[in-house]
Amino acid sequence: MLQYLIILLNESSTSFCHYKVPKSNRWIDLDDLRSGIRFAMMENLIIQFVYPEEHLPRGYAEIINSIDHIDIKPFKEGRKTDGDVVVFNELPMNLLEKDYPTLIFRLTPQEFFDIPNYLVTQICQFTERVNVVIRDIDPILAWDFDRYKDKLEEISTIVEQEYISGSTTQWNILTDRMMLSEMKNCGAGDTTITLAPNGKFYICPAFYYDEMEDSVGDVHIVINIPNQHLYKLEYAPICRHCDAYQCKRCVWLNRRMTGEVNTPSKEQCVTSHIERNASRELLYGIRKHGEFMSGTEIKEIDYLDPFEKREQWQQENL
Repeated sequence: MLQYLIILLNESSTSFCHYKVPKSNRWIDLDDLRSGIRFAMMENLIIQFVYPEEHLPRGYAEIINSIDHIDIKPFKEGRKTDGDVVVFNELPMNLLEKDYPTLIFRLTPQEFFDIPNYLVTQICQFTERVNVVIRDIDPILAWDFDRYKDKLEEISTIVEQEYISGSTTQWNILTDRMMLSEMKNCGAGDTTITLAPNGKFYICPAFYYDEMEDSVGDVHIVINIPNQHLYKLEYAPICRHCDAYQCKRCVWLNRRMTGEVNTPSKEQCVTSHIERNASRELLYGIRKHGEFMSGTEIKEIDYLDPFEKREQWQQENL
């Protein structure tokens, strides 16, 4: 059941996931914006407005502020950013200067590997939550799993010390798994839908930029998602058996890399299991210093790609 409506205010509204956005200045029509808000109110959806770097034209702020919502804004050097979620599309040149509720770091693989330790420490002190997203996803076909594992261990060491000191910043790639008891994925096409600047609905922003003709309705027509059941966890044959609960399970990446929205690529699965195992190590590392999340356990596993266990799952379902 739908719970969230993402509204892209501009065609160049910041990406907050793997996809890229074009350089454009196309704003959503004010009537479409009003209709999108009306739709969200009728369906009881939480609205997330996604902003570009450009300032809002006249008339937009009044409409946006007519309803409770979440602001997702890009960070721009030298300008105050006051969004509920602030997106960094590269590593910041300077130290953070204020507290942020939630940060998203969209990094290239190399930028992720190069995150300095002082920035990790500062993030733990200046924000409640940070999401790391690897952008420019094409190079993931040559993804260095060993370097990713090593970097997670390096960050985990710092996070462990910060937790011991009383800082409890959540990291999607490290702490989410220890806090979950079931899959908590993206939800595009299932719990989330996107309204694009052209006034049409899409599974998620990436589907709009990737295949603009793949709309699933518009603000004047009932949403119709073909084969909508495929976006649900119970119809994902690998994912429904998996316990890498923090995995984003990006349906756009699935379609792009395997041709099926409900089937993830090996790269996405292995990366998520490296994160899962790093979360396990962090959980038990913090426990060495005192009681922490008693009753929570992450079992040890002997695989990184759940596809290797498909025969076992098939036997269990006989």
